[in-house]
Amino acid sequence: KEVSRFQDIPLSPDKDAYLHLEDSGMLRCFTVRAENGLLVGYAVFLVSHSLHFSGSLQANQDVLFIHPEHRGRGHEFIAWCDEQLKVEKVQLVYQHVTLAHDFSPMLKKLGYEHVEQIHVRRLD
Repeated sequence: KEVSRFQDIPLSPDKDAYLHLEDSGMLRCFTVRAENGLLVGYAVFLVSHSLHFSGSLQANQDVLFIHPEHRGRGHEFIAWCDEQLKVEKVQLVYQHVTLAHDFSPMLKKLGYEHVEQIHVRRLD
């Protein structure tokens, strides 16, 4: 329910496309776990050279989820993901933030800048 603004469009991830991205070396998946090892969150990034700045390796967050009971760990988890991407020489990380779950104040504390807005118009 947190992934989509439009609940009537069924969630149906394209597993083959994700596998292709993984095979191409473009997919990064990071997890956060509770003390008992239980998975409580994950972040998926697409990493590639920018189409506009071909010399710049960039990461675009595809999805970020932390279970509501563990959201106090979000700051630490995002910072850790950034460090992992930095090791790979990623120059820019783009975080997608929905209005329904706005965590931009936390991103600002981590050094992120608000540089773009995305608008959607439904045509059906």
